[in-house]
Amino acid sequence: MSIPQVLEVAIGLIFVYYVLGSIVSMITQWINEALETRGKALERYLVKIVGDAKIEDLVKLPQLQALRPIRYKSFLSVFGAATEPKKIEKIPVATLVDAYFDLVGLTSNKEVNLHQLAELVDNLPDSEGKQAFIQWIQQGVTSVEDLRKRTTAYFSGMMEQAAATFRANARSFVIILSAAVTILFGTDSIQLAKTLWSNAELRTLAAAKAEMVVAQEGADASIDDLIKDLGDLTIKIGWWQTERPADGADVMTWVTFVLLKALGLGITTAAVSQGSSFWYDLLKKIVSPTKAVGGGGGSADGEAKG
Repeated sequence: MSIPQVLEVAIGLIFVYYVLGSIVSMITQWINEALETRGKALERYLVKIVGDAKIEDLVKLPQLQALRPIRYKSFLSVFGAATEPKKIEKIPVATLVDAYFDLVGLTSNKEVNLHQLAELVDNLPDSEGKQAFIQWIQQGVTSVEDLRKRTTAYFSGMMEQAAATFRANARSFVIILSAAVTILFGTDSIQLAKTLWSNAELRTLAAAKAEMVVAQEGADASIDDLIKDLGDLTIKIGWWQTERPADGADVMTWVTFVLLKALGLGITTAAVSQGSSFWYDLLKKIVSPTKAVGGGGGSADGEAKG
């Protein structure tokens, strides 16, 4: 068995996973931005802190309004450069604590007695944030400075939970989208490996494109470039190249064919869902081991890691 040939097959597989992962990453980013999924995940946790009745008052505070990202109004807005502020996606904990103290009315009160503090908290709508304040007060915490410290720790945990919720939701979407893209292009890893092994021309083409990607240091490619790169290969490896059982084949032959096809597509889906940055790093280590430091090329998880 030729070691260089094995490496060429591996490079071809990794390159295809990288391209598919990059396509998934771009589509994921577009959808996340269009649907404001990160902002909606954060908003659910802000509601836990201040309640439904006060969420609008909280996000309208100047320090939070300044955090709203500016993006295109819709997919078609790119032609007219029409933009608008979107939902807040990230809030520094210190900024959120300041905003909350402004909302509660504690910012201007350096010292408050227990009665005044109880009145301020009592005016808040029912929420987890209110219950946390009540519990702290019952534990004897009445200093504004001590309340700020506890609120900072509490909000840090809530922001981490919001980020984890977004990542989990985005991860599920990436897996579904990876399966859809894999099926769309008919990229069966088992068939692809066989084709690469038997086709020296295809191996050479894949290796050349892989070297080009590494030479560009993972620079962002357009969706058209990625599809073109994949198209150069899928002309030989797509659904239309599937080697089906011969006419008159028995049932077991067809069962084996279907199982192997499902397995091959499943392997591709699992690989693509790892993210393009994972495959770029691996590709760089193999193609250019002396420069295999750092990564690039984006991630199929897109915003999922943010």
